[in-house]
Amino acid sequence: MPYILSASHIKLPHKISQEAVMDFTREMFGSSYKNIERLLGAFINGQVESRYFSKDIEWFKADHSFEEKNEIYIEQAVHYGCQAIVECLGNLDFLKRNIDPGKIDAFIFISSTGLATPTIDARIMNLLPFSEYTKRIPIWGLGCAGGAAGLSRAYEYCKAFPNALALVLCVELCSLTFQKDDVSKSNIIGTSLFSDGIGCALVCGDEVRRKIFCKQDSMPKILSTRSTLMRDSLDVMGWDVKNGGLHVVFSKDIPRIVKEWLKPNVEAFLTEHNLSLQEVEHFIAHPGGKKVIQAYEEALGFSQQKTELSMKILQEYGNMSSATILYVLEQFMRNGAQKGDLGLAAALGPGFSSELLLMRWE
Repeated sequence: MPYILSASHIKLPHKISQEAVMDFTREMFGSSYKNIERLLGAFINGQVESRYFSKDIEWFKADHSFEEKNEIYIEQAVHYGCQAIVECLGNLDFLKRNIDPGKIDAFIFISSTGLATPTIDARIMNLLPFSEYTKRIPIWGLGCAGGAAGLSRAYEYCKAFPNALALVLCVELCSLTFQKDDVSKSNIIGTSLFSDGIGCALVCGDEVRRKIFCKQDSMPKILSTRSTLMRDSLDVMGWDVKNGGLHVVFSKDIPRIVKEWLKPNVEAFLTEHNLSLQEVEHFIAHPGGKKVIQAYEEALGFSQQKTELSMKILQEYGNMSSATILYVLEQFMRNGAQKGDLGLAAALGPGFSSELLLMRWE
C-alpha cells in the first residue's frame, strides 16, 4: 500500500484579516443591500480570522477582465507551484535528504480556479528538472474535493507501479475569481470564506526504499479510497462560467446534505474494511466552512477534538478549495501519530461528490 512521505504548503504574499475583508465587502456591496450588516454576520460567524491572497485587497476594487485574471493565474500558479514542489521534495521535517524532481514518476496537478493549455504541470516541468518521461495527470474541476481526489489518484498509480514516486500539487487562486459586480448572496458568502492556497504532497509505492528518505518514526499509509457522486445534485456547488469569468455556485443546503448523506457513505466505506467510526483516531477533513465542520461532527459523531486541526486551518487560511486538505494533512504529519493509528480523510466538492481515504500510520 502506498505511503505519504512529505507535504508542503505556501503562504501567499498578502495576509488579510477578516475585519479588512468585511470593510472591503461593505464598501463594494453596501449600496446594493439594505441589510448588508446582517449579511456581514457570516464573516464573523464563519470563524475565519485571516486569509492569504495573491494580490493586495486594493487590486480587487478595480475592473479586471477574465483574460487578465487568467494570465495572472497562470503566472502565479507556475511561480508558487514550483516553490511548493521544491519545499515538498526538500522538506527536512519529513525527509532525510532532498529528492530530485527527476525521480518523480507521476505528476498529478489539481486546480479549479484558472485555465491553461498547456497545463500548469507542463509549464512547471520546463522550469524544474523533471524527467521528460514523467507521467502528467492534470485534473480540473473537482473543487474542494480535488486535494483528496489527487491523493487517491496517486494511491492508485503507486499501487499499479509500486516502485513509483507520485507528486500531487494543488493550486487554487480563488481570489482571482472574485466578481465585483455580482451582488448575489453566493458571491458574498464566497467572499467571506474563500482564499488562495497551494499545497503539495509526495506519495510512494510500497516497494520504494522509503526508509532511505523518511525521517519520522511513522508515516500515513493509504489503505483504501472511495469516490462517491450524488446523483441530480449539479446545482449544489460549482461555477457558472460567464463572460466575466467564474461565478461561484454555493448552496445553503450543503451542511444539511453533509448531515444526511455523508454518514451512510462513510459507514459503508469503513464496513468494507471491518471498521467502525469509533475506531478512527484521526479525522483529516477538508474544512469547507464552520457549518460544514459542525455537520461533520454531528453526522459522524466526532468531537470537536477530532476536527480541531481542520478548524485551525480554516481560521488561519480560510477555504482554499482543493489545496486545503493538504494543509490539514501536513499538520497531522507534523504532529505525528502512534504506529497503528487509523485516519480518515474526507473532502466534498462539486458533483455533488465526496472523496474518502482510509489511512494507517506505520
